[in-house]
Parts: sequence; structure tokens; C-alpha cells
Amino acid sequence: MDASLISLLAANIAFVGTHFLMSHTWRRHIQALAGNAGFLVVYSVVSLALFIWVILAFRAAPTADLPGTGEAGWIISTALILPALVLFAGSYVGNPAMPMPGAEEAARAEPKGVFAITRHPMMWGFALWAASHLLLYYSVRTMITAGAMGFLALVGARMQDRKKRAIMGPDWELWESRTSYWPRLHKFFGAGLFPWTVALILFVFLSWLHIPAAGIPAGIWRWF
Repeated sequence: MDASLISLLAANIAFVGTHFLMSHTWRRHIQALAGNAGFLVVYSVVSLALFIWVILAFRAAPTADLPGTGEAGWIISTALILPALVLFAGSYVGNPAMPMPGAEEAARAEPKGVFAITRHPMMWGFALWAASHLLLYYSVRTMITAGAMGFLALVGARMQDRKKRAIMGPDWELWESRTSYWPRLHKFFGAGLFPWTVALILFVFLSWLHIPAAGIPAGIWRWF
């Protein structure tokens, strides 16, 4: 394997592995030593440093070295990005999984918006983004990175359920009983005006940004 791909693989393993370790196995130990604020600093610094490594290794790896799935792949990939952004945008409003005051109260509320689709909208947003890139079969570097991020999102969501159940007890159990891990696709159009509006704006902007950032026209810009 090319040295740059080995570096990229190592960067992704380190990024995913430290996320799991710091979020679960090491969390209490770091908090005991550094406190909650210190934990957030450590978590942020380590995550940012490893993410920068992923970006640099990704840019150094070969591009377009796989046959790809052609125009059909691009159409399906583009179609997946919009619901991914709907889930991501809506996840910031009333999310009991966020470490914020009032999380227990939010977990006792009736699920609405993107939470009627899945209780892990942000994670599934990342997973759909990863799937959209995997199905393109465009390059080994993309397969490695998208695969790692999709794994982190979906396994991390399962682990988050276990952690929140231990922290929030009956409140999270109630939230779980009213929501679904797997997305309920028929509820997407009921997500609400806010996430759909933000998602459409982000869809146009981020797909345009893909051109200067990655050198590849994506989204609607591929056909304009």
C-alpha cells in the first residue's frame, strides 16, 4: 500500500479510536484529573489535532484511483446529501443528547422535527454523508475516510444510547421508547421548515465549496 494511504489509514484509526476512548473508556479518568472543563479542552484539542492529520493525509493520498460508479452513482450520492443536511441542521434544536442544561426535560418532551425521524439525527447525517461518498467508489482515500466516519457515526450512536441511559436513567429510556435508532424515512417531509431551509442553503453552498476545496464539482454544480 502507498505510504500516503498508510498514513491516512493510521490517521482515521487514531481519530475514531480516540473518540471512542475519550467519550467512554477514558472519560471519567480524564474528568477526575482535569474536571469537566478540562475534559472538554483535552477532547477538543486531541480531536482537532487528529482531524488535521486526517485532512493532511487525505490531501497527500492519490485521487481518482478507483473506477467509480458513473453518473448513476453521482445522482444517488447527490440525493443522499440533502436528507443528511436536514438531519444535521435539525439536530441542534432541542436535542437531549447534547451536553446542555435542560437535557432531561428535552428527553421527556414529545419527539418532533428530525427527532421524529431518529433520535440520532446528527450521527445519521454524518452516516448518510459517508454513504454518499462510499457509493461513488471514486478513490481509496475517500473509501478509507468515509468508511471511518460512517463507522464512528453509527457505532458512536449506539454507544451514546448506553452512556445516556447510564447518566439520564428513566428520562433517556423514555426518549428511547418514543424514538428510533433507525431513520423513519416517511417522516422526513415533516421535519419542519427550519431544518429544510438551512439544509437547502447548506446544500447549495457546500456543494459549491467542494469545487475549490476538493477540485471536484459535486452536487448540483456537477451538472451546471
